Amino acid sequence: MAAPLGGEVIIVLILALLSKAMSIRVRHQIINDPYSSINPSFCFSWRLGVEVNNVLPWSRVPTHCLQYIEDYMIHGQYEQDLELIMEQALRYMNGIVLDGDGMDAWVIDVDDTCISNVFYYKSKRYGCDPYDPPAFRAWALKGWCTAIPSVLDLFNKLIDQGFKIILLTGRDEEIFHQVTIENLHNQGFIGYERLIMRNASYKGQSAVKYKSSIRKQLEDEGYRIWGNLGDQWSDLQGSSSGNRTFKLPNPMYFVP
Repeated sequence: MAAPLGGEVIIVLILALLSKAMSIRVRHQIINDPYSSINPSFCFSWRLGVEVNNVLPWSRVPTHCLQYIEDYMIHGQYEQDLELIMEQALRYMNGIVLDGDGMDAWVIDVDDTCISNVFYYKSKRYGCDPYDPPAFRAWALKGWCTAIPSVLDLFNKLIDQGFKIILLTGRDEEIFHQVTIENLHNQGFIGYERLIMRNASYKGQSAVKYKSSIRKQLEDEGYRIWGNLGDQWSDLQGSSSGNRTFKLPNPMYFVP
């Protein structure tokens, strides 16, 4: 039997109210989470925006991108991207004619360029959790970072070719000096020219300003910086950045 007209009106009103309530709830979620999206391709677009430095600034990975970032980092795509970049770096290296005076150099970052912190960031939901300085300090002091294989391969070929390798890191020299040397050595990074860490005179400076200053000092010493590798744009921006830069992927954190 058909419902009376009055009953139909009541049902329509109830459905309208429910629809409005759901709409308000969705709008509330979007306002409180600027990255909220039901589009499954959003996380790919977000990572691309991060890598080309169009998402600025950002403090953590959107929560609903956790699974995407985890898959990217540990299921092969990250390694494939690194290998492609290292192939380009090797091709570039092979076209350089060294001067022969021992002053042809490459500047290479340490964390998530030479050695990986991915196991630490797994515990921080691959960057979905806020940055935790005490926890990262405790992790780094263990010296458990693993080599990034494609970068280690490039590192060794650069040395074999006769380049001087300058490792330039934002790690605090007073805290991390010895453990960083040992971690690098244990992972096969042997034979570099110099490891430069942030000392007291550079505390409080941005990564761009600090690393630019160090690279300028290297150039003043007579080094020719042919290549510059880093996982952060702040490793590569600023002055004296080198003849060519190579940005490694890192969607887990941002260093201004």
